Amino acid sequence: MEAIRKQASKLREQVARQQQAVFKQFGAGGYGGSDFATDGAEFQQHQKLEKLYISTRAAKHFQRDIVRGVEGYIVTGSKQVEIGTKLSEDSRKYGVENTCTSGSTLSKAAVSFGRARAQMEKERGNMLKAFGTQVAEPLRAMVMGAPLEDARHLAQRYDRMRQEAEAQAIEVSRRQAKLREGAGNPDIVLKVEAAESKLHDLKSNMGILGKEATAAMAAVEAQQQRLTLQRLISMVESERAYHQRVLQILDQLESEMLSERQRIEAAPPTPNVDSNPPPPPYEEVNNVFAAMHNGSSDDMDYFLGEALYSYQAESDVELNLSIGDYIVVRKVSNNGWAEGECNGRAGWFPFGYIERRERVLASKIADLS
Repeated sequence: MEAIRKQASKLREQVARQQQAVFKQFGAGGYGGSDFATDGAEFQQHQKLEKLYISTRAAKHFQRDIVRGVEGYIVTGSKQVEIGTKLSEDSRKYGVENTCTSGSTLSKAAVSFGRARAQMEKERGNMLKAFGTQVAEPLRAMVMGAPLEDARHLAQRYDRMRQEAEAQAIEVSRRQAKLREGAGNPDIVLKVEAAESKLHDLKSNMGILGKEATAAMAAVEAQQQRLTLQRLISMVESERAYHQRVLQILDQLESEMLSERQRIEAAPPTPNVDSNPPPPPYEEVNNVFAAMHNGSSDDMDYFLGEALYSYQAESDVELNLSIGDYIVVRKVSNNGWAEGECNGRAGWFPFGYIERRERVLASKIADLS
């Protein structure tokens, strides 16, 4: 008979363990490793805490990914700023030091491009700085901050207490089974009462700790959601402001370059002095002056020309010209050169560098000089 009672007791304990295994298998998921439930309210609290734990963990990983991405973007962006700044300096240097003899159009464009590039790189630097101070640093502080860690510690303490309560509930079930077998044995009764009292204390403490952990995790979750959204908005606003400013700079640069190109296309082609033969010999110049001194200058038709381009004399018989100068043209040769007087000096110059304005007599040269 005693053997039968012992066998029955073992069967009851086995059934109790199987029930607890079923509860664990079909209860909640990854958080804790236990799904012991004392009542509906405690079970709902446990489920909520489990969801909060998963949510805050995922948000923490997302914040960490944002920090890593922003830090990588800052590193590569800083290198781009360095390269762009070097390009702007090279462009400005060429524009300032260029000695091209055919005009200063490219020099002006290089200076404008260098200035615009420097402004754009400055704007990029400001954006990267905003990414660091307004996005990466606040999120990093929250990932490593105390509120999240404290809330997680509370949740882990609640989980350990819940596992302890589950083990105590099994112990109470086992002692109650022995009490039924022992027919009111006083020692067994005392042990059952002590086990039940301990289980009651564990449930009470577990309920209090569960509420604290749930409140702390909920506060952290709300802070994570709010702060992460704010930092994402700040990043978008910083990048949007950067692109808007860069667009303004590029629009202005394009306008300047297109205006310069239109001016060049509208202007007549610059004469090519290298293709002209050398100026007439000095004797031919002397013949012009000789004709003037012989009194025949009044019969010669001279005309007034305006210099459209600058010309630097390369010999003593040539005449320096500046844009806007007026020249009294006294002779035009067949090889593309003309002889005349400007600013009290006489000499030869490329005829294609001037444009005829009016005809004048030699007697009026003194009034024009």
